[in-house]
Amino acid sequence: MPAGTDIRIVGARCELEETPFRTPLKFGGRVVDGSKVINVYATVETATGQRAEGHGAMPVGNVWGWPTAQVEPPLTEKAVCQTAAAVVNKAAGCRESGHPLDIVEILEQSYQATADGITSSLGIAERMPKLMTLVAASPFDAALHDAYGKALGRNVYHCYGAEFANHDLAHYLTPEFSGEYLDRYVLPQPKLSLPLYHLVGALDPLTAADVAKPIGDGLPETLAEWIAAEGLTHLKIKLAGDNLSWDVARVKAVEAVACEVNRGLGRDRWFYSTDFNEKCRNVEYVLEFLATLREQAPAALERIQYIEQPTARDLRANPDNKMHRAAAVRPVVIDESLTDLETLQLAVEQGYSGVALKTCKGHGQALLMAAYALKHRLFLCVQDLTCPGASFLHSAGLAARLPGVAAVEGNARQFCPSANRAWAARYPELFHVRDGAVRTGLLTGPGLGH
Repeated sequence: MPAGTDIRIVGARCELEETPFRTPLKFGGRVVDGSKVINVYATVETATGQRAEGHGAMPVGNVWGWPTAQVEPPLTEKAVCQTAAAVVNKAAGCRESGHPLDIVEILEQSYQATADGITSSLGIAERMPKLMTLVAASPFDAALHDAYGKALGRNVYHCYGAEFANHDLAHYLTPEFSGEYLDRYVLPQPKLSLPLYHLVGALDPLTAADVAKPIGDGLPETLAEWIAAEGLTHLKIKLAGDNLSWDVARVKAVEAVACEVNRGLGRDRWFYSTDFNEKCRNVEYVLEFLATLREQAPAALERIQYIEQPTARDLRANPDNKMHRAAAVRPVVIDESLTDLETLQLAVEQGYSGVALKTCKGHGQALLMAAYALKHRLFLCVQDLTCPGASFLHSAGLAARLPGVAAVEGNARQFCPSANRAWAARYPELFHVRDGAVRTGLLTGPGLGH
């Protein structure tokens, strides 16, 4: 029987926001120097006539979600933006009622066909990857969950129990979840604060000697300055994945800077994650990287919390890329490959021991994948897509509600800080890092919390 708290969509709209970059970001051999944010506003109504508007936001992320050599980035960006708008238009015409998980389950069946129609109309022969369709649809997903909580006058993380949901988790996941609901896997209150993972991009200067042309905008310009200014304790290091000597040298260089600055701060404890952005040929490269670090920089190796997806995202096409041996050294998390439960299960079979959650794949999916990961005792982390403003608050709110997540990534303050300004004025404790952390305990309002 439908819950009395079911909603229906009564309106939705999509808007684009330009986000110029302060400095270029290089990852996976590609450079991004600007982006757009997709803002979606969805209005819902309960059976008793309560209406509310929710807001979801996400960067387009086409260079990450659709890393093709066959189509130029401006054209893939256009296709993603048009797909996002088409998803919103289709949602606005949806007459189904239910919990947000139910409504999205129905709508997502048409995401690929919608994207196929857009790419065809633009003359793009290559199919938009499923990952990219999820990113395009994710602002609507967020807006729907936000509106749902606001219509009920509750924080949406309080709206995932049996009194709200029409199905238990076995409906979305596997039979072992029979009788369980998402409220079992989210915290009733957000963590008061979370350390923030600072991104060290492949082009980022580490010391003053690396700065060829100062930006001069008052923000830190080197890794050393960022650590000193914000007391950073978590650094995410972007690596090449196809140049072992460069990768090892980069980690050693980051370690040298971190050691020097932290000595001055009287600190001896900090952490790294390493991100190869799928560029490693095989697991042997990862193992050689770890072995070389153990020999040349053992302290740096000990600081590594986890390794982000090192090899190609198409797991079925690369069945030999098994991660068991690497995961025995450090957790290896699935990231780009994760598009649904099937890919998560396949990753576990292939030796991945953790999950990188991103709200850009959908709020509901992030919660469902988190539930599966928590039941199976997988390592969990939450990352972003250079998410500014509302999209960062959404990501931080998710990280604060999931057990086991020890930090949250947030690099828009480095690369597109202008897109944060309006939101930073309202939530300074979440956009201005102090002692390496942000105050996520503030995200307790209706809807997504902000």
